[in-house]
Amino acid sequence: MPDDMTGDSGQIPTNMRLLLMLEAVVRNGSPMSPTDLCTEMGLPKPTVHRLLQTCEAEGFLQRDLDGRSYGPGRRLRRLSVATLSTQALRTARLAILNALADKVGETCNIAAPDREAMVYIDRIETKWPLRIQLPVGTHVPFYCTASGKMYLSSLKTDYLDRILRVAPLERRTSRTITDPGALGDEIALTRNRGYATDDEEFLEGMVAIAVPIWGRDGHVISTLSIHAPVLRYSLDELKYFVPQLERTAGDLSDLLSA
Repeated sequence: MPDDMTGDSGQIPTNMRLLLMLEAVVRNGSPMSPTDLCTEMGLPKPTVHRLLQTCEAEGFLQRDLDGRSYGPGRRLRRLSVATLSTQALRTARLAILNALADKVGETCNIAAPDREAMVYIDRIETKWPLRIQLPVGTHVPFYCTASGKMYLSSLKTDYLDRILRVAPLERRTSRTITDPGALGDEIALTRNRGYATDDEEFLEGMVAIAVPIWGRDGHVISTLSIHAPVLRYSLDELKYFVPQLERTAGDLSDLLSA
């Protein structure tokens, strides 16, 4: 258990236990069982179960597919998006995003993971009249978007395998990957090369690339992406901007860690 979780006596203050449990679940990056949380926090099982019941009842945590482990709930996910969108932070973030959009000339997005999809939290539109309208607040699937595949590639293998086994892979276009094995291979490729692609898999005539934005704890907290109509860029041509995206994502990570 990290030293900053405990007071001078080595015990977690009672009024901090709920917050530190939420922090532990988020930091872990995948759902945690009560046993995992007991080990992580050094608390007895009855205490952990009581805290979990409270967090679940209030919507801050929710049970995962196995019915035993817990991940972020609706209220915690909304809180994370609201935190990322605080005015001072958002002003600085938009300045960085605007600079990128000026350089690449195409729409640039920051998206964060929600329970079942990625949600756009910031966006700078291209100045070209031909553009794809996906406003802030839009939810887009994990499995067929560059931002979603980038996030999936950051998950622990066993958790990702569970998602691929049960997630409905609806065909959005003729290029959508709907076979779980093929999607798993695509996500492994994404993990190895450090960026994700969308080759007209979500919308006909649109290609996209995405890179991770890392949090202080080493987890992917959001993604940075650009998309363009195939009339202006092929996917291979869009990949030219990957180094620029990675530099900008680094600036955004530094901003969040400051």
